[in-house]
This record gives sequence, C-alpha cells and structure tokens, in this order.
Amino acid sequence: MTIVRRAFMAATAMTLGLGLAACGGDLTQESSGSDSSGTIKLGMLTPLSGSSAAIGPYMRDGAQLAVDEINAKGGIDGRKLSLTVEDEACDPKTAAAGAAKLVSAGVRISVGGYCSSATLPTLSIFDKAHIPMIVPAANSADLLAEQRRNVFLINGTGIQQAQAAAKFIKAEGSKRVALVDDNTSYSTDITKRTRDELGLLGTKVVNHQSVTAGETDYSGAVNTVLDSKADFVYWTGYYQEGGLLIKQLKAAGYQGSIMVADGSVDGKLIKIAGRDNAQGMFATMTQTPQTIPGGQAWIAKYKKKFGSDPGPYSTQAYDAVRVAAEAVEVAGSTDGQAVIEALEQIDGFKIFSGQLDFTIQHTLKTGGFAILVVEGDNFALNR
Repeated sequence: MTIVRRAFMAATAMTLGLGLAACGGDLTQESSGSDSSGTIKLGMLTPLSGSSAAIGPYMRDGAQLAVDEINAKGGIDGRKLSLTVEDEACDPKTAAAGAAKLVSAGVRISVGGYCSSATLPTLSIFDKAHIPMIVPAANSADLLAEQRRNVFLINGTGIQQAQAAAKFIKAEGSKRVALVDDNTSYSTDITKRTRDELGLLGTKVVNHQSVTAGETDYSGAVNTVLDSKADFVYWTGYYQEGGLLIKQLKAAGYQGSIMVADGSVDGKLIKIAGRDNAQGMFATMTQTPQTIPGGQAWIAKYKKKFGSDPGPYSTQAYDAVRVAAEAVEVAGSTDGQAVIEALEQIDGFKIFSGQLDFTIQHTLKTGGFAILVVEGDNFALNR
C-alpha cells in the first residue's frame, strides 16, 4: 500500500473543503450513504459466465489480492476494504442488473468493467448513485462519449491501441491489411481507428468486415480475406471467435501475418486456434504479469494465494483497487465527489503499466500498449 503524501492530503482537504487535518482525514465523518460498519466496500463487474468467463476469475482474484494486501497493512486509516463481485457476462442486460445489485449492496467505488458493450449501460447507474468507476479493462472510446465525470479508465483506450497496432503493421512492411471485428463497441472502435491510422501512414486496408459473435463457421469472412489478398489480418474481437477465425484462416491456406487485440490475449485462444496455427501470431496488449520486468515476484504471490497463474487483466484489476484506495486515503472520505476529485489529482502513482496520470478525459496520458507474440503456449513480449 502506498503511503499517502501528507502534504498532498492537506492541500487536497483544503481544496475539497472537507475540514481535514494536515496529518490525515477523519474517515468516520462521511456524507450520507456511507456504511455504518466502517468497511469500505468496493464493487466489481466482471464476466463470470458467457464466452469470456475465463477472464472473470483473473480480475476477481487480482482485485482480491490487492484488498488483502491493503487490509494486512491496516487498511485505510484503520478501515478495512471489502470486495463484492457480480457477473457482467459481456452482456449489457446482465451487467446492468449486476450494477444495480452493487449499488444496493452499498459499494462506494466500482473497480470492474471488462467488455465495453456491457460496461456502457452501467455508467448511468453508478453515476446516479454517485459511485466513481475505476475501469480496469473496458476501453472503448464510447465509454467517454457521455463525458461522465465519475468514469476513469486505467487501461489504454481504443485510440491508443489502434495507434500501436498501425505503427507495428507499418513497421512490418505490410502492403494489404484486413481488419476484422465482432461488431461490438470495443471491437469496432479499434478497427475503425486502426483503419484511419493506417490511412495516415499510407498503408492500404483492403478489407474491413464484421462477423457475428457466437457463430462457429467463419468461412465467409475467411474467403473474403483470401480474395482481398491481404498479407496482414488484425482481429479485434474476443478469443473464442478469434481462435476459430485463425484456425479456419490457416486451414484455408492463409500465409500472412495475424495479430489480435487485447480481448483475445488468453491462452484459450491458442488452444482454440491450435498450437501450431498460433505460433508467431502477434497481439496488442498492455503488458501481462509474465511480460513485465520483475513481474515474477507478483506472479508468485498470486499463485501462492490462488493456486494458479494470473492471467489477462489480473494486474489491471489489482491496480484498480490500489488506485481506489489511494483516492480514498487522499480524499479522507468515501464520498463520491471527494474521491473523484482525488482521482483527478493523481500524479505519478505507480501502476503496472507505469506512472499513472489521467488526461482531462480521465484516460491514461500514456497508453502502455506493447506488442506480444505467441511462443509455445504463451504470449511473450515481442523483441
């Protein structure tokens, strides 16, 4: 747990008008809506069912690890954290119902959100309840369109991912690019922005198409890619469909490069595509624990506690809890407005992707996207 900068706390307290002493805030004096037990309740929406259900436990456990570490060090001014998790299933209706449950449970900050299309309907629910959202995974620009002040993204945006993708595709010398998405908010945002970025770089997009998530036969999309004579395919949907698309592309004789976006960075993609088919495939991704220098120590802590290796978005969920705790400690309160103002003032807080600073739109000032490559059964940092 980061030790709060006391001078910064004092300045923040004066700014927020909370009447805090310079040496720390009195968290027992809350606005209406605080829980009487003194526990600071965090809520998380993550897919526990549906096609992306494999991601949910990674996020849940990463967040719980941070909660346990903070509590072991005394919590926030003596108050312990708790984590309540609900299913989003990458489905808007399920996510909205889960958000309503978290509000009813009295959570003070949301630290979840994986699928952008499922996260979108929860924005208004949490905003109406004055609950700040620190979103660890969902990153579509659509999340920013409503300009809600309670929403903060700690994953790089689709804009930043598209820029990283286009830059890499250009550097690889591609002449003819195919962009394939699954028609979700997250996926189409990346393909459209990648198309625009490639245009600025002078690289030709010869095919841009959407497929239907949940299907098993993508021969139509495969034939369209082959007919376009693309030498590079960028898939921006999730791993279930991505694995099938890659398998079918390879079976049809496609010989060019393939890259996937962060929603497909999971070992299950390799299994679905077939190990041999996946070798050498690229990915745009904020770094995973396995690719971060010094990440082995964190992996060991995670594995000791949960008995398995961490996966995609475990570190982002871990960081979301740490950022929430930092904001509460700086604000000296769990009042939503106070926490939002504390989040807006964060300056250089250390998270896995680097130093955290938010833009005026509440996105990362630096995207932190790296290029990974499949080696064996894992994604490794492309060097």
